[in-house]
Amino acid sequence: MVLLHVLFEHAVGYALFTLKEVEEISLLQPQVEECVLNLGKFHSIVRLVAFCPFSSSQVALENANAVSEGIVHEDLRLLLETHLPPKKKKVLLGVGDPKIGAAIQEELGYNCQTGGVIAEILRGVRLHFHNLVKGLTDLSACKAQLGLGHSYSRAKVKFNVNRVDNMIIQSISLLDQLDKDINTFSMRVREWYGYHFPELVKIINDNATYCRLAQFIGNRRELNEEKLEKLEELTMDGAKAKAILDASRSSMGMDISAIDLINIESFSSRVVSLSEYRQSLHTYLRSKMSQVAPSLSALIGEAVGARLIAHAGSLTNLAKYPASTVQILGAEKALFRALKTRGNTPKYGLIFHSTFIGRAAAKNKGRISRYLANKCSIASRIDCFSEVPTSVFGEKLREQVEERLSFYETGEIPRKNLEVMKEAMVQAEEAAVEITRKLEKQEKKRLKKEKKRLAALAALASSENSSTPEEHEETQEKPKKKKKQKFQEAPQENGMDEPSVSASKPKKKKSFSKEELISSDLEETAGGSTSPQKRKSLPKEEAASEPEEAARSVPKKKRKFSSKEEPVSSGPEEAAASKGIAKKKKKKLQRTPQED
Repeated sequence: MVLLHVLFEHAVGYALFTLKEVEEISLLQPQVEECVLNLGKFHSIVRLVAFCPFSSSQVALENANAVSEGIVHEDLRLLLETHLPPKKKKVLLGVGDPKIGAAIQEELGYNCQTGGVIAEILRGVRLHFHNLVKGLTDLSACKAQLGLGHSYSRAKVKFNVNRVDNMIIQSISLLDQLDKDINTFSMRVREWYGYHFPELVKIINDNATYCRLAQFIGNRRELNEEKLEKLEELTMDGAKAKAILDASRSSMGMDISAIDLINIESFSSRVVSLSEYRQSLHTYLRSKMSQVAPSLSALIGEAVGARLIAHAGSLTNLAKYPASTVQILGAEKALFRALKTRGNTPKYGLIFHSTFIGRAAAKNKGRISRYLANKCSIASRIDCFSEVPTSVFGEKLREQVEERLSFYETGEIPRKNLEVMKEAMVQAEEAAVEITRKLEKQEKKRLKKEKKRLAALAALASSENSSTPEEHEETQEKPKKKKKQKFQEAPQENGMDEPSVSASKPKKKKSFSKEELISSDLEETAGGSTSPQKRKSLPKEEAASEPEEAARSVPKKKRKFSSKEEPVSSGPEEAAASKGIAKKKKKKLQRTPQED
């Protein structure tokens, strides 16, 4: 009896299934074929033994790469060693990929089988996988497959941001559009300013220079010898500047108002800014072509190479084209017209704008265009599929085209392609080593900066963490001190202080208002009206100290009370003193009428 297990790799994890025991595995194939579409019947044959889910998308990508390369990942090794029986000879493992099967058999010693009934079982497992694993839905399984597929393909392509040809396509299209617009606007400025100064058109041919001069001159009557130096700077020619000055003095143009001049100058400034932006865009295109297609730009020029890439759609599409297609790329309309009318097909398309075809004789234009298209296809393939972009091959191919041109003119035999390519290979290796060294230096500098930044952030975080406990301790100490102060003040208010403490710390005299004095007297009366039992329980020393404190607490100044406010006694001693004062007053009152 052979115990058959099946390994299934999914985007969410590894699954291990077991089938019912049979003498021969081939006998299972008709049963499996019958019950693949029916979940109930398929579940009676196949049973889930173990499921090992991936912890993250990164782990899933690592396992997918390992399976595609035929490497046993640690997760897969742990699953098989844990859940397969220890007797390896009686176990047969079915896998879908022969590479991973051979790796498992070599490393773990389990017999592996592919094809036949295993393929049918895996087809059924793939169909019913979300029903065989608990907690897995069809929607979540599809999402996991989609995400893993995108990440796997992105990792295989090894996408490089610096070698994107979409920017070249957009920039060359914008450059062509800017050329058309600047030409149209410049003609409008020439016509508009020509009413006032028609002689300037014949002297200045460049559109951007004409717009700058129209903006600078303005009214031609205001042009004098003082502005001659500025005119020489703009025209970069002293003779032209002198001619403009002479023409302004004897011009046949009409007079123009100030508002018209303002509009002409503002429009001229817009045209000048567009021409300046066109120059900056051209420098950007050159730098981008040196990164993406250095060989093609060295061979045929940045503008023509960018137009070829834009017309093909991408650098990859251009690399797939044969040399005959590259030769007539851009002349499709003429080609189909010639095929329709059975006339002569075009000899060149976009590559006509290169300098080689213009330099060749009329009878050699077709030959040199065919040769140039051949070298362009080679250069585009080198740029597309080389890991380190270098312009060595483009320079060598350009030398070959120059030699072919001289051969057509003088008959001098050019070098063989094999010799040229051997030299290019040696130089390309040296250039690649230098480029990689520069890239490594840049990467080291970037890593150093990143380490410094992280260290500064860690130091800042540690300083903040160390300062917070100290602040917390300070905030905890402050309320404790306040509590101590309150605890010391409470017995003083109740009159329970010892005489030594009260004598050692004399209180400062404070000026009180009437209401505060009355409230203090009320508190003292409330404190004095305690029960006599509590007073008896006090020690004799405290009882002796009370009259002394009461005598000290009596203010020296006499208080004046209103009719509503009556003095409140704070004890029997104070009551006796108040009675004596009242008797003295009565005696004084009785004496006064007798004396009268």
